[in-house]
Amino acid sequence: MCQCWSRIGPRKVERMYFFCFSRAGAACLGSVNLKGRSCLTLKDFSSDEIKKLLWVSGDLKHRIKHEKQYLPLLQGKSIAMIFEKRSTRTRMSTETGFTLLGGHPCFLTSQDIHLGVNESCTDTARVLSGLCDVVLARVNSHSTLEELDREASIPIINGLSDLYHPIQILADFLTLQEHYGSLNGLTVSWIGDGNNVLHSFMMTAAKLGVHLKAATPKGYEPDKSVTEEAHRLAKQHGTQFILTSDPMEAARDSNVLVTDTWVSMGQEEEKKKRLKDFHGYQISMQTGSVAKSDWTFLHCLPRKMEEVDDQVFYSSRSLVFSEAENRKWTIMGLIVSLLTDYTPRIPMLKF
Repeated sequence: MCQCWSRIGPRKVERMYFFCFSRAGAACLGSVNLKGRSCLTLKDFSSDEIKKLLWVSGDLKHRIKHEKQYLPLLQGKSIAMIFEKRSTRTRMSTETGFTLLGGHPCFLTSQDIHLGVNESCTDTARVLSGLCDVVLARVNSHSTLEELDREASIPIINGLSDLYHPIQILADFLTLQEHYGSLNGLTVSWIGDGNNVLHSFMMTAAKLGVHLKAATPKGYEPDKSVTEEAHRLAKQHGTQFILTSDPMEAARDSNVLVTDTWVSMGQEEEKKKRLKDFHGYQISMQTGSVAKSDWTFLHCLPRKMEEVDDQVFYSSRSLVFSEAENRKWTIMGLIVSLLTDYTPRIPMLKF
């Protein structure tokens, strides 16, 4: 049996939230406990654990946003936010979300903390373990996160690294669950660079029953070891994982078209070459013409015109602003899951 809540969005488009009263499934996910864990990559999380994170996130969104409840679940707790790279969504979602739950966020840039320079990562991890309850780090190298995690006695969260961007993917899948009502059987098509966001899709999609197709220009394919693991996961979970260099082939019969920046921070000197190499990869209505009739569009932002045209980006098919908002609810759900024994009050989401 399913129960629905609806809201009228900024464009007065009705969106439905679907919840499933599966007692067996709810009991299974209800037994999942992530307290004390770190989140460096969703590769380390099982299907049930990812579903539990999405369920908690949906629950917090419903209770706080729609029912206007005050839930000081993180009262008395603090988070150290280490940012080697600038950000809008990661910083705002974490600061506002942690504060909304009663906690205290502390923002640290390279001007405030000399990670691995004047003080080693080892010493920083041990110092912060005595001063706060959790660390979110947005770093240049994934190895920095791994070192922090080895030495810290508190959870470490990957706010973005060169290899993975797990908190973005949680927001993407919550957005798709809200829009489609379930995730199992959907086909997501990535058209763009073989980067950290794609890597996180590759470590997550199969575990949610989602087929994944990725089109990247030659020379911009995803990491080899990540690709090997993605093929293994697809086989294990009975989904499809397809790599191609043809954007239209990737888009064909897809439910969701996704792209990201072609020039990431630190790659500015490569911009001219990258724009040339990615010619033909812009997502447009022509790209969507071969997708399924219900196709939608995602982009983690910020967006450039060469990646997706205005006709798609500002259309009713675009979920990018709901996706951006869900960065807050999913980082809240993740932190609450890592720091508390919280149990969702709403029925289990349908996956």
